[in-house]
Amino acid sequence: MAQTGNHKGLSFGIFLAPFHRVGENPTLAMARDMELIEWIDELGFDEAWIGEHHSAGWETIASPEIFIGAAIERTRYIRLGSGVTSLPYHHPLMVANRFVQLDHMSRGRTMLGCGPGALPSDAYMMGIEPSTQRPRMEEALAAIMALLKCEEPVTMKTDWFELKEARLHLAPYSYPHFPIACASTITPSGMIAAGKHGLGVLSIGAGIPGGPEMLGKQWGIYEETAAKHGKTADRGKWRVVVNAHIAEDDEQALREVHAGERRETVTYFEDTLGRPPGRADDPLRDGVKMGTTLVGSPDTVAKGIERLLGFSNGGFGGVLFRAHEWATREQTMRSYELFARYVMPRFQGSLDTIVNSNQWAKDNRKGIFGPNVAAVKKAFTDAGREAPEEFRARTPGARDVAND
Repeated sequence: MAQTGNHKGLSFGIFLAPFHRVGENPTLAMARDMELIEWIDELGFDEAWIGEHHSAGWETIASPEIFIGAAIERTRYIRLGSGVTSLPYHHPLMVANRFVQLDHMSRGRTMLGCGPGALPSDAYMMGIEPSTQRPRMEEALAAIMALLKCEEPVTMKTDWFELKEARLHLAPYSYPHFPIACASTITPSGMIAAGKHGLGVLSIGAGIPGGPEMLGKQWGIYEETAAKHGKTADRGKWRVVVNAHIAEDDEQALREVHAGERRETVTYFEDTLGRPPGRADDPLRDGVKMGTTLVGSPDTVAKGIERLLGFSNGGFGGVLFRAHEWATREQTMRSYELFARYVMPRFQGSLDTIVNSNQWAKDNRKGIFGPNVAAVKKAFTDAGREAPEEFRARTPGARDVAND
């Protein structure tokens, strides 16, 4: 996915869990999520990945497919994927059929993200043992990939699902199928599952302490697995997920998100999910230093992306911002706009010809713009009028002509 639209280089998007603090109107929160996707579609972002969660109160979208179906009708360009579909919660035939349908409805803008399920409380309510989730994800993924080939009927039996001469009666709209990616945090399982089938990767672990430094090693696992199964390791299918917020300068950006970041971290990750409390005096600034959080001016955030590219030991195809509400609604929307205006073009090659054209005009202004002074003066003379006295000073290139 590194090549998108009419540009080259990195793709950009959001990873929308979503995160909304307990106590807010959930109906309005979901409406804001849709509004955000519409906004980044207008700004030229490439992708939006929508999560699936069923408990704990913060991540309130239960069906990314329903959300994607609505977003298809309210966007024009952006690709829409599940971030991610928890495969152990679903029969693989149903997952394949739902995403094939979305692929048709979106005319090829749908993506499937796969994972084992991130919230233990979700699996607990369904009686799923945590130790079975990753093996079940791999079994379901193998079934989905076999079904999407649309070749021989698929017969497969595991201890939790069965396929009997199963086939898709509707082939994917995209050929050979829509993009598929596996989530990867800190364990090797996501990279192994993706590498086995030559799929994309969503590196969610890049946003945790030590995550950026692990990127190169994680991709090494992918390359090793892909080679073992005869697949091509394509870095263009690799997306890295990070926290970000952009403002006009570094201190303003940090001020805008400080309270919201603390509220989310303490009330959700620590008090609800049980993550050990952080020991840093200023964890937000520490995250910026470590590269797990990109908060600052456009220049600072661009340097952060360059740093992540360095950690990857060869590059990746895209960057996804974990959508959050650390700042106000207006500041959040402005952050995405600043990124689209001043950071995205640096990584997509869209400024190269503009910068070169500007430099060419500067370097050649004496020879190109200078004669225009005489031509305009002649136009006044031919009309029987005298050129304004200050004309030369205001005309492009006049300084150069006057100094000859």
